[in-house]
Amino acid sequence: HRAVECAGKVGLMIPGLLAQDVAQSLREFIVTGFETDTWPFNGKFEQLVNTANNGEAFIKGPYVSISLPFAKKSENLNFFSSFSTEHSPFVHQQTSWEWLRSDKTPKSTIVATGTGSGKTECFLYPLLDHCKRNTSSGIKAIVIYPMNALAGDQAKRFASVIYNTPELKDKVRVGLFIGGADETEHKQMTPDQVITCKKTLRRTPPDILLTNYKMLDYLLMRPKDQPLWKHNNADSLKYLVVDELHTFDGAQGSDLAMLIRRLKARLDVKTNQLTCIGTSATLGSDLQMDDLADYASDIFDTHFDRSSIIGESRESTETPIIRSH
Repeated sequence: HRAVECAGKVGLMIPGLLAQDVAQSLREFIVTGFETDTWPFNGKFEQLVNTANNGEAFIKGPYVSISLPFAKKSENLNFFSSFSTEHSPFVHQQTSWEWLRSDKTPKSTIVATGTGSGKTECFLYPLLDHCKRNTSSGIKAIVIYPMNALAGDQAKRFASVIYNTPELKDKVRVGLFIGGADETEHKQMTPDQVITCKKTLRRTPPDILLTNYKMLDYLLMRPKDQPLWKHNNADSLKYLVVDELHTFDGAQGSDLAMLIRRLKARLDVKTNQLTCIGTSATLGSDLQMDDLADYASDIFDTHFDRSSIIGESRESTETPIIRSH
């Protein structure tokens, strides 16, 4: 085949030729299986396969999808008064910060943007800003993840931002409380790790708690974990984040909804005191936005509507893109 021959000569695979070879092989397979020797239909099926839609009756593409860069509102590293951010925010990130900042009246929010859009930063920085400015003891924010692997990855992101931001380093503590025993339990923040030692977290609760919904269930019930909440009063917990909200469906969604209600009751948190945040995949229609808002309202026991959802904004094809090298 041409694609394989060319690959052998130049040391690479040519996608266009490979796609043509696959398409031709499929056409030959179909003709071999369905062609008839009956006159006057002999050869007609092969003719149909090769001519219908210019030979693309059975094969479409290949297609190349090119996504435009996410739009930026301004070059601004000093959005928060308590510290500077690493990068200028995208439009959807800055909108999230404006809605979630606790020095004003924060608004429960759903961030529904695509992969690689920086959804984590949408809530990470407002949480860190709140904890930096509010030095009282107690857990001030809880982030719930659907998988331990995702929690571990984002814990590294929290640790990196705190370590590399002088105003936050040694000022804000983040704890990762998930199942299993770590081979190396971290008793303090490091450049790439948050606190994972469960005894340390119980003795001195963190400002921000990263966990999953099953473990949070245990933390509310198990007697040995109750010291985790010893400094919390009705005003301590300010933020509740559910990452990848759309993955909590069916029975898992019902369990999460009941867990959040128990959390509020356990900490005596009033609905209007708690800012709820969900991240989700990109939405394709207004109907999906309404459905997501209704779903989030059921999960968080807090009102969401279409105006609570932040979508992505991308650069226009007419906007010149200048990249520095």
